[in-house]
Amino acid sequence: MSNVATTIDSKKPTTKQEIIVANIKLLIEQLEAGNSDALTNYLTAMSRFHNYSFGNVLEIARQMPTATRVAGFWTWKNLGRSVNAGAKGIRILAPIVGVKRKKDSEAEKDITKQNIRALLGFRNAYVFDISQTNGVDLPELHTVSGDPGESIDRLAAFLRSQGIQIVYNPKIAPAMGVSYGGRIAILPGQSKAEEFSTLVHEAAHEMMHKAERRTATTKTVRETEAEAVAFVVGKAIGLVTGSASADYINLYHGNASLLAESLEVVQQTANVILAALEAPVQNEAEAPAGTPELSEADLQEAA
Repeated sequence: MSNVATTIDSKKPTTKQEIIVANIKLLIEQLEAGNSDALTNYLTAMSRFHNYSFGNVLEIARQMPTATRVAGFWTWKNLGRSVNAGAKGIRILAPIVGVKRKKDSEAEKDITKQNIRALLGFRNAYVFDISQTNGVDLPELHTVSGDPGESIDRLAAFLRSQGIQIVYNPKIAPAMGVSYGGRIAILPGQSKAEEFSTLVHEAAHEMMHKAERRTATTKTVRETEAEAVAFVVGKAIGLVTGSASADYINLYHGNASLLAESLEVVQQTANVILAALEAPVQNEAEAPAGTPELSEADLQEAA
């Protein structure tokens, strides 16, 4: 990884376009290098956690609002952690799945449908939050670090000038950010670098994945494109991204080949955002004559 960075630094890209191209190249090389050990360990650990229904998520939040990662007693054991003595479990409803037998006459018609799995009901089960356990540390994904300076405020001003509302909402956890189309929600409590990267990611969704293009792309494509923009912009303003974006893209099963197909839209969108970061967005009354404004058409072109 260091060799890649050195190669890019030695060329000393000077123009905004050169910086964008160099950083996209770096991201592609990271993706082509394959999953990092940290990502592999993270995915292995996360694969052992259960996905919970909306109702159970509400139950967990009601009983322990501070819960972040929950799993059953034996799942924690398999992850190398033990539930603390006396810890009170969080009650959820676990499905009871059985086999529903077909009538002989129906089974004779189609032997593959003789017995089918069916939901028979629910039973009480108990899970525990990571704070109620002890043992080996769970692997973490790489994170973004550095100081974005005024870039957060400038990006926020740009988005608001385009009619995109920004709110901070703790209820979107564990998501770091969510794009709703005309509104972006950000999880409070992130570091400045993470907040900026999240805001760029969600801004990219707003700019690239509107109605028509959203329906024409998969979630893997959309997440790959948005995170690629976040990587390019973050690197351009001096943030330390490491393999954080590559890890994120791999989580959504994205890869270098897929990213290569999206290069044009990623470059255009990163260019629009970087242009907005060059100077604070002024109100129309304050803007001097001849100040260019980014219209809806500009954003559509970037998309």
